[in-house]
Amino acid sequence: MRQKIFRLQGQVQHYAWGGYEFIPALLGFDNTQNIPCAEYWMGAHPSASGKLETEEGLQSWYELIKQEPTEHLGEAVYDRFGSLPYLFKVLDVREMLSIQVHPTKEEAVKGFAQEEAAGVPIDAKNRNYKDDNHKPEVMIALGEFWLLHGFKQKHELVKVLESVPEFNQFVNLFNEQGYFGLYKQVMEMPQAEADSLLLPLVEREISNCISKEQPGYWINKLYNGQVPAKDLDRGIFSIYFFNIVKLEAGQGIFQGAGVPHAYLEGQNIELMANSDNVLRGGLTPKHIDVPELLKHIVFEGITPEVLAGAEVEIGETEYPLPVEDFGISTLQLQTGREYIHKSESAEIFIVMQGEVHCPHLVCKKGEAFVVLADTDYTLRGVEDAILYKAFVPINKISKTS
Repeated sequence: MRQKIFRLQGQVQHYAWGGYEFIPALLGFDNTQNIPCAEYWMGAHPSASGKLETEEGLQSWYELIKQEPTEHLGEAVYDRFGSLPYLFKVLDVREMLSIQVHPTKEEAVKGFAQEEAAGVPIDAKNRNYKDDNHKPEVMIALGEFWLLHGFKQKHELVKVLESVPEFNQFVNLFNEQGYFGLYKQVMEMPQAEADSLLLPLVEREISNCISKEQPGYWINKLYNGQVPAKDLDRGIFSIYFFNIVKLEAGQGIFQGAGVPHAYLEGQNIELMANSDNVLRGGLTPKHIDVPELLKHIVFEGITPEVLAGAEVEIGETEYPLPVEDFGISTLQLQTGREYIHKSESAEIFIVMQGEVHCPHLVCKKGEAFVVLADTDYTLRGVEDAILYKAFVPINKISKTS
């Protein structure tokens, strides 16, 4: 291919939990139909591939990679993964996402094979495994961002069980059977019993004005101040049992296999393995498979590790991640400053502020571009540009392959 750098047109995903203004404003279009815009996908996922602006017009990046994989990905990435191993996104979380967990690579392979053998259609609502890949992910907050991340440490969870009257009955169970026994009990109890237990708690929380650091705020948000009569969402238990985490702009968090989590509110940049495997446990009308969920959760207390990133060169901050599938950094290029680099894998950039000039392209806020593997290039900042870059850390592949 003569071209090595391409403008990338991603795909907007219109999930019900998305916001109405942030992504349209970023991408520069009018949301005249007032449709929720939840995610902007930048990558080569077969279900929603980005398109490259080539000399022959717009073309699916997924199809182009299939035609010339090493040209796009580089030999090391193609030999290790066979395709682009990551999916890059911008998210606008207006309503809470589901309580969820992602499987390991080994379990994803097994689960996908079992559902394929059972003849479960890939688009069936009760399908758990959409592919045979794991889905570790990292997110970087674009402003104040709230999420649930992992179980509280034991002493903190005991304090919750002792201080919330409806949960007092679980103190001995937790002391005797730990996280698994507690979570299995609340997730598998009959709905009528869950309603009886949670209804007075929800009524009490909705009558109070509580800060976002407290579970009650999110109970209010979940039900919009209106107490339901029945069928309360047992994801409420997770809001109390998990860590409520607040991130500021530029801070990140990594979520590996088995760590239960849920995004609550805000906008972020998200980077993950190229997978759509999600096992859900509440706060959603989508398919919930509690036995499968319980098989994959890491049942231990977690102290959330907030990532600040480290400067790897002037203007570039990289976030340390424990995976080989992807890496992420942010570039701050003041007017006139240059970023001179050689790509080792396919790299995706999105401009979040200002303007950047690169060979044959000028990209402004909301625009994305792709640099193919093994390409020498120079970026020059205009109007104090801020960009996020997704890539594959080749040095980690060589160590693990």
